[in-house]
Amino acid sequence: MRTLSITAALVCLALLGSVNAEEKLSMSDADKKMYAELLESNPAEMEVAEGEQLFGELVGTANYAKMLGVKEKDLPKYIASFPRYVESAKKVVTLAQTIQMAAAASEKPSPKLESKEMVKMSAYVKSIANGQKTSIDVKANKHMVEMMKLGQQVFEERRGGRGLSCNNCHSMDIVGQRLRMQPLPDLGAKETAAAGTWPAYRMTQSQMVTLDKRMQQCMKNALLAEIPLGSREIVALEVYVTNKTKGNPINVPSVKR
Repeated sequence: MRTLSITAALVCLALLGSVNAEEKLSMSDADKKMYAELLESNPAEMEVAEGEQLFGELVGTANYAKMLGVKEKDLPKYIASFPRYVESAKKVVTLAQTIQMAAAASEKPSPKLESKEMVKMSAYVKSIANGQKTSIDVKANKHMVEMMKLGQQVFEERRGGRGLSCNNCHSMDIVGQRLRMQPLPDLGAKETAAAGTWPAYRMTQSQMVTLDKRMQQCMKNALLAEIPLGSREIVALEVYVTNKTKGNPINVPSVKR
């Protein structure tokens, strides 16, 4: 197994997926025990339950489906297709942004994307689609085509003083090398299924984290300016990463190292 240079290891971006057999070999016995315990009793499950209550008080699934223009029974399949273009928003949006839209439609205060309440509600809404296969369609319309193109640009663009990009850690010629003793994952692989398994409980942070926030953390680790949550660029990056996971089942909340 090749190893990244010390400089790259300190600052490269790493969107880690679920812990696989090879990664467990790099974990201490204490971490292995903790991981096994978390799989049995994921602390994030309670937060998802809280998210369900918060979401019900804010809008509820019936009003949410109405705002999206779909039948309530079709929500699981529809949710599995995000990020997607929503006509009422006139743009491509994430699930969290649709929660803000639903709150506004119900004349309720719109939760901030970075708030703990939004993390919990986003996890609950995503969990409605558990078992569904990620079905994002990046060729559905010109808006999705543009966002896919922008997302790839953001993914591959070198930024910051060290000139790093997401691609530095996740191109196919890098996948499998080690960063901080962990193999760098293929974000589209079934065992990783990055976009289909966030929000997730992170062992290293002892809290649930959303995909866009995890991407921000990668940027911070790489000494890059963080792309703001809700911005066109961060949504496009989520489109690009989610497309890599297309066809893999959704499983929220998962457990990540």
